This record gives sequence, C-alpha cells and structure tokens, in this order.
Amino acid sequence: MENYNFEAGKFMTASSGTDFEYKYFMPNFLPDKITFNDPNMSLLLEEATQNLGELSAYSKLVPNVEFFIKMHEAKEATASSKIEGTKTEIDEAMMDEENIDPERRDDWLEVQNYIKAMRFAIGELEKYPLATNLLKSTHKVLIAGARGEYKTPGEIRKTQNWIGGATIRDAHFVPPIPEEVDGLMGDLDHYWNDKALTTPLLIKAAVSHYQFETVHPFLDGNGRLGRLVIVLFLIEKKKLSKPVLYLSDYFAKNRTQYYDALDAVRFNNDLERWVKFFLVAVARTARQSCETLQKIIDLKAKNDQKILSLGKRAQSASKLLNMMYGFPIVDSKKASEIVGLSSTATNMLISELVKLGILKEITGFSRNRLYEYSEYLELFK
Repeated sequence: MENYNFEAGKFMTASSGTDFEYKYFMPNFLPDKITFNDPNMSLLLEEATQNLGELSAYSKLVPNVEFFIKMHEAKEATASSKIEGTKTEIDEAMMDEENIDPERRDDWLEVQNYIKAMRFAIGELEKYPLATNLLKSTHKVLIAGARGEYKTPGEIRKTQNWIGGATIRDAHFVPPIPEEVDGLMGDLDHYWNDKALTTPLLIKAAVSHYQFETVHPFLDGNGRLGRLVIVLFLIEKKKLSKPVLYLSDYFAKNRTQYYDALDAVRFNNDLERWVKFFLVAVARTARQSCETLQKIIDLKAKNDQKILSLGKRAQSASKLLNMMYGFPIVDSKKASEIVGLSSTATNMLISELVKLGILKEITGFSRNRLYEYSEYLELFK
C-alpha cells in the first residue's frame, strides 16, 4: 500500500576521506500528519490500543505487581539483547555473576545493563521528558563496562557507523553522516513532545522507533536503546503504567520480518508495512502479557495454599516465595538472609519446598546448590 504523504528520505553520497565514496541514507524530518490508505490499519490500531489499555489496567489491579515487574524487565532485556546476538537466557539473567560461566559473562553483563538502563530511564521520566538528553544518560548506563564501553557511552556519535557487513563498503545500510545527527534527533525530540500533533500515540511509537533506528545516533547499542524507547514513550504518554510489555520477544521471534519491515520504509517508503507489523506486535504481546499476569496470580494462589501444610514454617516459606517472584533463583545463603533463619533451618525449609514441588535444585552439586522457582520461570520462557 502506498503512503501519499510520506517520504522516508533519500540516499546520498559521502566521501570516506580516502579513495572511495559511499552511499548513506538521509531521512527526512517526520511529518506532522501521516495518512494510510489501507482500511485495515484502523482495525489493527483499534485492537492494539484496546489490548494495551487492558494490559495497563490489569497491571494496576494485580496485587503486589512490583513482585513480578523484575521478571518482565528481564524478559524484555534478554529478548532485546538476543536480537543483537547475545545468548543469555532468562534464567541466567536472574543469577548472580559468580554463578555465570566466565565465557558468558559479557553477554550476562549486557542484559544486566539493559535492566539497569530501563529502571534508570523510567525513573528519569518522572523528572524529565523523553528527549535526546535522557537517552544519552540512559545510553551511558546501557553500555557501561560492557563490550561497547569504548564506543563513547552517553555521547552522540561523531564518526560514521553502518549496519551489516564487515566494512562500510559491504554494509547493508549506512545511516546519516554524523553532521546530520543532532538535527535529526532534535526533530525526534519535537515529535515526541509536541502536544499539537494529532497522530495516534501507537502510530507515533512505531514511527519513533523506525526513525531512531534509521538515524542510529550512537556508535553502539542503538537497537537495544531504540526498543527501549518504545516502552519509555508508552509509559510517558500514560498508555502503559508499568514496564510489562515485552515487545522485543515478538521482534526476536520474527526477526527477519522485523528488519525487512524497517528496510521497507527506507528503501520503498512503505511505512504501512512497518506500522502494521508494529501494531500486530503490540496487540499480540499485550494480550500475552495479560495472560501471563493471570497465570502468575493463579500460580501464587496455588502455591500459597500448598505452603499452608508447612505449619510453623509457612510464614517463612511465604516470605521466601514472595521474594522469589523477583529473584526466582537463590542459594541457601541468600535464602537465609531473606527469611532471617539459620542456615540449618533455611536448608530444612528449602527441602520442604522441594518436596512440595515448588522449588527445584538445578546444579546437581552437593555444595553451592542453586534452587529455582521453575514453574514461575517457565511462564516467561
């Protein structure tokens, strides 16, 4: 379908400063209004908006929802990082660094940084609007100490980058030259914060993500930060009350379609294809997130009933289990700190929870054992 009023930009030629030239894409500033021809677009928008609204309302009604937010953050972090090639799984993301295979610690750190960056940025939204300055601060958290730490954390790039290919000569896509980035990010700031714009917020979220990824304003971490922008935008605009929408999982499972839809805008001005993909992602992920929250409530009710059989130990078991909705993998030392019991009493309590089928020992070791709230973790896999 054709967008009569949307032109993504144009390819231009730049010199590398040596003996060859390359083509880069110079995106246009975003238009105040975008019209679509496909009548199905309004139906997709309606479904996505309704499902997102239900999720936001649901997350407000769930008792003790803060228990469960950490797992949603970890789900988004592992999925978003996986798109970039990181191999950390969600159970590893919930472990302490000392329990991670040394060969996988760099991947683990990138996921931890994403979680920290998300929490930092959401906190900053209480004081500042979504804008380039906030993203620069968030970017600094995102790549601190990780593999991108030498790629100017927190700074808009001053050199050319590219997507795909070992060199700029064989790159799949080359973003705008550094001299254009400040102006393009200023336009995005305007797009995010101009209250006079009447574009539906989910359309704005879709267009914002496309434009951010196309500008690629940082030397590293653009994909992860660009996906985080979606959550930040929806929270700031009160479309989402908590970070319980993990869109990156849908993008990761449909990675080829995700990248192809973004390319379709740049190469063919086909914004409709990208926006449709995005709205379907929101609708399906929001519905799935609601189902997950309900499953968590059901699981908690079932296991709260089970631990009543522990008699005097039930109160300590409840305290430990409630904490494990945020940290679903523990060792006996951490469990002892949580429940305030001796190591002997804590080990007896854990044994009872293993017998009840609530916890599972996952190392097979006789010492330094780790215990997992497996049924709960499975809801996020």
